[in-house]
Amino acid sequence: MLVRHVRLATGLVLFAYVTTHLLNHACGLLGLAAMEAGRKLFIAAWRSPVGAAALYASLATHLALALWSLFQRRQLRIPLWEGAQLMLGLAIPTLLITHAIGTHLASSLYGVIDSYTRMMLVFWARPELGIRQVLLLLVAWTHGCIGLHFWLRLKPWYGRVSPVLAALALLVPLLALLGFLEAMREITELARSAAWLKETLGAVNELGAGQRTELGRISDGALLAFGGAVAVTLVARRLRNFHERRYKSIRVTYPDCRRIVAPIGYSVLEISRHAGIPHASVCGGRGRCSTCRIRVSADPAVLPPPSTQELRVLQRVGAAPNVRLACQLRPIGDLSIVPLLLPTVGAEAGQVPGGDGQEREMVVLFADLRGFTRLAEHKLPYDVVFFLNRYFEAVGGAIADAGGIANQYTGDGVMALFGAQTEPGVACRQALRASGAMIARVEEFSRSFGAELEAPLRLGIGIHTGPAVVGEMGYGETRYLTAVGDTVHVASRLEALTKEYQCELVVSEQVMARAGLPASEWPRHDLTVRNRETPLRIVVVTDARRLADGVVEGAGAEGRPA
Repeated sequence: MLVRHVRLATGLVLFAYVTTHLLNHACGLLGLAAMEAGRKLFIAAWRSPVGAAALYASLATHLALALWSLFQRRQLRIPLWEGAQLMLGLAIPTLLITHAIGTHLASSLYGVIDSYTRMMLVFWARPELGIRQVLLLLVAWTHGCIGLHFWLRLKPWYGRVSPVLAALALLVPLLALLGFLEAMREITELARSAAWLKETLGAVNELGAGQRTELGRISDGALLAFGGAVAVTLVARRLRNFHERRYKSIRVTYPDCRRIVAPIGYSVLEISRHAGIPHASVCGGRGRCSTCRIRVSADPAVLPPPSTQELRVLQRVGAAPNVRLACQLRPIGDLSIVPLLLPTVGAEAGQVPGGDGQEREMVVLFADLRGFTRLAEHKLPYDVVFFLNRYFEAVGGAIADAGGIANQYTGDGVMALFGAQTEPGVACRQALRASGAMIARVEEFSRSFGAELEAPLRLGIGIHTGPAVVGEMGYGETRYLTAVGDTVHVASRLEALTKEYQCELVVSEQVMARAGLPASEWPRHDLTVRNRETPLRIVVVTDARRLADGVVEGAGAEGRPA
């Protein structure tokens, strides 16, 4: 957790530096003077004691963590985007070292005035250095954008703002490149004057031949040191992998009975990748999502306990005790696994409320169409299907408009869930509004059939709130969000009571209280429910639309104005 947080924090500091640098380049669209004015602000921020300390500490720490991450990888068979980010990250120092030594170090050692005018003159005299500078900024920007994307894509709000962020990701470097080209055009015009050229080079205290040679040696030494650090890291991981493969290995069995032999120390995700077995992992194996989760069968002694980060993710999705994250589990003995998600899942798979099963407070609504069996006896099968589809369209639309999820259609019955992504008080108000809208739409639907119906269609609805286990059920691609538990059974029983009380809606008193509605206006009864020491107080509502009209959007969860 600490390493991840430090990597993220240092990466954000470096990304802020690159962003402000690119924006400074973009000022070139207004002229060289505008770039110099913008640079004063840039220098004030990043060469102040605090800014410089944050920048250099972040650069050193981020680079060290990158090498440590490379060492920790048991194998390099990784998705394309991970490989691209890794290669871009390692390319940055090779492009940065020469530029940093020619600007920051030259200014510190020899008193060179590090201005845009001076740098543009250098790029004008040596175009290859200008191309190198542009390439450095684009590589650093792309590396940062990839990192931000795969960090933010797990946030539920990211999908709404991603088009704007994508536009900025293209616009910022484009403006910077145009500003750079415009400044080069202006320098080209000014450099035609020998007098201006001599005066400008004298003003910036340009380096002499000996000083450039000395800085060149320092630059070559720094590049050699970085290359050596990368080489040492690769050799060290190679030796470690050789030792692990030779002396320590385990067997992992997959659902198709494939058995993969892998060294101890590999995560299950790394074992899958090493064997070429597709395995979902939206966050790239960083333990920030749950898409790589697996069901494990093994002796508990061979399973290291989950880390704090893994435990937090597993608790968020309500995972069972035998479910682990493949990217975090590094077994020390033989085991069998079953991946729980398809390899092609996207980021949204880590955001589905419920996941493998999570207990939370839900509002459950059951609705049943009265007299449908008698009606269906006198119709052809095609007519029954047409009728039901029209009916489900009416009630399903009312549920969706109110903010619920109509997740089960059984015969002429409907089950809907409220509260998957809202507070219980809001969910109760949504369910009550949905009940009124469902009654109204069924009446309108009934009138559209006219004389074909012996009597108007009637709907019975039951609503209850309480704890329920929410999760995805089904097989393969036919999985859907649903809920199980006593709350669901009670809601179903309340719907059945509408026949006994000859009413439109039976709702528990908890729903009324959380919705902020007084229950005294309607008849109340006590209902004996299994597993409860005290009877459940229910409210019998003869006019669901009038009740729904009284629902106040801003009512508090316990019946008080918010």
